[in-house]
Amino acid sequence: MELFYKILKTAVEGGASDVHLKINAPVIFRISRELIAVECPNPTKEWMNNIVETITPAHLRQRLQEERGIDFSYFVPGIGRFRTNLFQQRGEWCLAMRHVKTNVPSFQELGLLEQIKTIASSPRGIVLLAGSTGCGKSTTLAAMVEHINANFKRHIVTLEDPIEYVFEDNQSVIEQREVGLDTLSFHTALRHILRQDPDVIMIGEMRDDVTFTSAMSAADTGHLVLSTVHTTNASQTVNRILDFFKADEREQIRRQLAGTLQAVICQRMVPTIAGSMTPALEIMINTPTVRKLIEENRLDKLPAAIETGTEDGMLNFNQALFNLVKEGKITEKEALAKATNAQALEMNFKGIFLDEGRRILS
Repeated sequence: MELFYKILKTAVEGGASDVHLKINAPVIFRISRELIAVECPNPTKEWMNNIVETITPAHLRQRLQEERGIDFSYFVPGIGRFRTNLFQQRGEWCLAMRHVKTNVPSFQELGLLEQIKTIASSPRGIVLLAGSTGCGKSTTLAAMVEHINANFKRHIVTLEDPIEYVFEDNQSVIEQREVGLDTLSFHTALRHILRQDPDVIMIGEMRDDVTFTSAMSAADTGHLVLSTVHTTNASQTVNRILDFFKADEREQIRRQLAGTLQAVICQRMVPTIAGSMTPALEIMINTPTVRKLIEENRLDKLPAAIETGTEDGMLNFNQALFNLVKEGKITEKEALAKATNAQALEMNFKGIFLDEGRRILS
C-alpha cells in the first residue's frame, strides 16, 4: 500500500484531477485535462488485487462480485478524498480515481457568475446543473450547497453516489446520505425524504423517471431541489428529462416541469490564458417566456429565449465565451472550439451581432 499512497500523494501535490491505474500499464495522471504518464513501476496483477481487496468498502464487496464495477468515496488521511470507480477490463481490475478537494471552492475561486448565487438562494423549485462528464458539475453543485449553508438557516439533505465533498454545518443543518452505505438506493431514499423535514434536497444525479418524479413532487410542495443531468446545453435538458418517461406520460410531465423548474445551468470547461481552467456557463431561468414555451411544447424556441433573456440573468454559451474573451481570460481560438455556433461567435468578435433570437421568438 505504500506505493499506492505515494502515487495518490504525488497526484495531489502535482495538481492532478484524476489517477488511472491499469495492470501492466503506466500510471496515468490527468493534469489540466491532459493525460500524462508518470515515472512509477507499472501495476502488477498481484499488486492491483491487493489494492482492490484493501480499499473496497465492506458493504460493496458483494455488489462488486456481482456487477464487476462499483463507485465509492475513498479517503486517505493526510492526502485527501477520492471519488473512485473500480471496474474490470479484459477480466482485470482498473481504477479511476478523481481527487475531490476537502474545502468546497468558493464562487469566486470557481469563476462562477453572480446569477448562480441568486439561483442557489431560490426558496423552491428544481435547479439542474448540466454538462458532460468531467465538466465540474459536482463542484459547482457543492459550491451552491455551501452558499446556502453559509447564508441561510435551512435543513439540507443530500443523496449521493458516492459522497464527494463533506460539508460542515454552518447556518444550515446538513445530512449527507451515501447510496449503498446509508440507503439501499436513490429510490428508497426518495420515498421517505420528505418525512425528514428538508428545506433543500440535493440529488447527486437525475438518472430515471422515478428520481425526477420525486424531485417534482418535492418542488411542488415548496422545497428546493438541486441535481445534475448529462446534457450538452441548457435547452436540451428539457428534452432529456422528457426522455425519462413513456410517450403517453410526457404531456403531463412537461406541464409539471413548466411549473416546478427554477433554472438550468449548463457548464463547459475552457482552458485559460493563465494555464488553468474556467467554466463557460449557459443559464436558462424559468421566466414567464420560458415557462410558456415549455407548456406549449415549443422547445425548439428555448435557445432563442435564452439568447434574448440577458436582462433576466440568462446567457447562452456564445455570449458566455464572448464575455470570457473580452475579460482577457481565454483566447478566441479556445472560445471558438467550445462554441455552440462558432460561425456566429466569430462574427461577434468582428463586431457583427445578429438579433436572431428576437426574430425567432416573434
